[in-house]
Amino acid sequence: MGFIEDELKQLKDVISTIDTRIKKLESRATGGPVSTEEIRMILIGPPGAGKGTQAPKIKERFSCCHLATGDMLRSQVAKKTPLGVEAKKIMDAGGLVSDDIMIGMIKEELNSNKECQGGFILDGFPRTVPQAESLDAMLTERNQKLQHAVELQIDDSLLVARITGRLVHPASGRSYHTTFNPPKEYMKDDITGEPLIQRSDDNAEALKKRLVTYHKQTAPVVGYYKKTGIWSGLDASQEPGQVWKNMLKVLNEKRA
Repeated sequence: MGFIEDELKQLKDVISTIDTRIKKLESRATGGPVSTEEIRMILIGPPGAGKGTQAPKIKERFSCCHLATGDMLRSQVAKKTPLGVEAKKIMDAGGLVSDDIMIGMIKEELNSNKECQGGFILDGFPRTVPQAESLDAMLTERNQKLQHAVELQIDDSLLVARITGRLVHPASGRSYHTTFNPPKEYMKDDITGEPLIQRSDDNAEALKKRLVTYHKQTAPVVGYYKKTGIWSGLDASQEPGQVWKNMLKVLNEKRA
């Protein structure tokens, strides 16, 4: 009976997701308001915590856009947008892209990316309190205040095993793991069938350096969102399905 119940639960989740997407599409087609299920959130977590596993699930469930700021920056540079050209000049000179440019890129995506009509997941930004304040100011002007800042929490020692087996689909950011979350077909993305890669910096030594930087940057940002009342912490050491169940509980709480 356990297997049948699990299958039934999965089918109900799929039906619920499809029903939500149909309602949103019908609303947009008739010029009606965007669904009240619009999601506006930040996903926080160290490398290997599972952001690349959870973000596509959130995107699918809420029909929103996933703005991974690293990918977004590369996309704007490749498209040679005004902000992308400006960012490339700074990066070519060895500088850091300014907060104003990053906020501008996020704003541009919210304006032009149709997927963002259903809300957004921000991944990789903000990394400092001033960035968080600037982001809040921009979103408040748009009447799109953040609802959630979800932190995937996991002990550093567990991340080494995770990160060294991580496989990534470059185009979408979907991530897998050779042991914990393997693709259906070896080294191929489940959705597109395209090749998966292992990032060159996904090794124990590089991870330790990245974690030092991450904790130094993130602690003040987490403190900021705790004060605003939208922060939630999830135990990311659990298997991905359980993390997803806990994620849905948080996201289904009404905010803002």
